Amino acid sequence: MTLLSKNARIAGALYLLSILVGWFTLEYIPDRLIKSGDAVATAHNIIANPFLFRLAIAGDLVGGVVWLAVVLALYRLLKDVDRAQAALMVILGAFMQVPLYFVNVVNYVAAWALVTGTSFLSAFSDAQRDALAMLFLRLHHYELLASLVFGGLWLFPFGILVFKSRFLPRILGAWLVVNGFAWLAISFSGFLAPQYASTVSTITSPILFGEIAIMLWLLVMGAKERRVAVPAMSS
Repeated sequence: MTLLSKNARIAGALYLLSILVGWFTLEYIPDRLIKSGDAVATAHNIIANPFLFRLAIAGDLVGGVVWLAVVLALYRLLKDVDRAQAALMVILGAFMQVPLYFVNVVNYVAAWALVTGTSFLSAFSDAQRDALAMLFLRLHHYELLASLVFGGLWLFPFGILVFKSRFLPRILGAWLVVNGFAWLAISFSGFLAPQYASTVSTITSPILFGEIAIMLWLLVMGAKERRVAVPAMSS
């Protein structure tokens, strides 16, 4: 295995880990605990499953660290393709996204403090605490939705680098750019036209497999070394 292919597979493995952590933290746990529009039921679920909710908090922290590793691994793989685009990929993919993971943890911690009835919150009634907890859970959702702006923008330099690399399929690079537009559509529709957010998500869902495709290619296929032509020896 060449060094280039090894670096590609490391990036792919980290990408897979990030996707798994993200699915568990952002899909599985909320589906188990959060009941949309029902603050009382949501608070009851959190109290009944305290370890699962703590995993959601830890998942945001772990997710931020793993995602930083993903972007840095991709930078190591692609930096020689185009230094400017690689730097832009790190800025949009790591520097602008990773801090949001840690900031968003505060919303989960606030919701946890409210539903567990910490003593200094005794001035609020149970119904008020449950409603405030639901508010912080919604804030967590909307901060995640806002972060998809950078989740889309970073795919543009990433896609360009893949397209120009010559050791990864160009079609994947083009797909990543389109994938970036899909994340932007989901983010802005969630704020500007929330009544259509579900429709936009359904329409764009096939496009979002661009990141799955590049992850699988890096993990399974690695990277193909460029062949350097050797001039024929004159007789």
